[in-house]
Amino acid sequence: MPYSLLYLDLFHFDLSYLGDVFTGTIIPFLFIFTVIVFFHELGHYLAARIAGAKVPTFSIGIGPELVGFTDRHGTRWKIALLPLGGYVMADGVDATVPWPRSVISRAAISAAGPVANFILGALIVAGVALYYGKSGIVARVDAVVADSPAESAGFKVGDIILKIDGTSIDSFADMQRIVATNPATPLHFEVKRDGATVSLTAIPSLTAQRDFFGNTHRIGVLGINHQPKSTEFAARPVGLIEAAKTGINETSSIITGTLNWLGSLFTGNSSFRDISGVIGIAEISGKAARAGFQYLLNLCALLSVSMGVLNLVPIPILDGGHLMFYAAEVVRRRPLSQRTQQIAIWIGGTVLVLLTILGTYNDIVRLSGSPAG
Repeated sequence: MPYSLLYLDLFHFDLSYLGDVFTGTIIPFLFIFTVIVFFHELGHYLAARIAGAKVPTFSIGIGPELVGFTDRHGTRWKIALLPLGGYVMADGVDATVPWPRSVISRAAISAAGPVANFILGALIVAGVALYYGKSGIVARVDAVVADSPAESAGFKVGDIILKIDGTSIDSFADMQRIVATNPATPLHFEVKRDGATVSLTAIPSLTAQRDFFGNTHRIGVLGINHQPKSTEFAARPVGLIEAAKTGINETSSIITGTLNWLGSLFTGNSSFRDISGVIGIAEISGKAARAGFQYLLNLCALLSVSMGVLNLVPIPILDGGHLMFYAAEVVRRRPLSQRTQQIAIWIGGTVLVLLTILGTYNDIVRLSGSPAG
């Protein structure tokens, strides 16, 4: 850690900076965190109630309670000190393992949290499309980069991309999203060329690029440039059905992209240096908020869906880990021993702590401008 990060010049420290950080970064982060965690835990809560389990605690955050109330069903709804997740307690234990219950009930309660995150993401995207409209920028090829996958595939200036792997493309952004989340993967394109439909196959190259917020990502790139006309920048209004379709398609793309990213960590196409922690998420939240509420909502949808996917990873202590326990129980026709589960959860917790430390370290190194070593 650079010493400059530990140094604070008290004589030149402007206290107004704290206010800017609080309103410009902390509040947007807490907004996104609260919404995502609330819906995730709400999924567990509703599934537990449907299964007939008593739910004594619903917490956003962990640690000492800051504020809360108890409803008529005996559930204590509270906000805790540390914004590092949340939990729902059922029948005296975590709602993801509400003993004694059928394995189907327990699996449903575990899966309900991530499913709620997917639903939230789709609703946000649909709502944004319905309120703000959709970009009218057509997926038209205005230039083909030399020696690019697009040139190798035979794309030509003037082509209009209609479909990718059977998925309809309504805008240039739709095309970019699919290409970006499928590096080194053959994609089948249907393009309109001189009134005829032409089929092309291209393999996006893996490229490091900076996004709107200045963060580096390794994504798929095709090598197509677009020069939109001034009339294309105006968002066009959409109806309820198209907005819902947009929400579902965006959610599906985020799920695919997150899974591809997880896979790329183990194939070497991505680096563990790309992992961000709370600091990085807070920074991005602040940048999104400054760009506009629409961007903050889009980021909330992205993080919600990504959180849902990550929670399904079969790491003990996550929802996916509990689902793994239940699958083993079905195969063995009896639950794993409490000791085995406790050891697995301890290992899973250790892995998560290490990943959290790694993400925080990556954030600090990136913000300090030092190369990650």
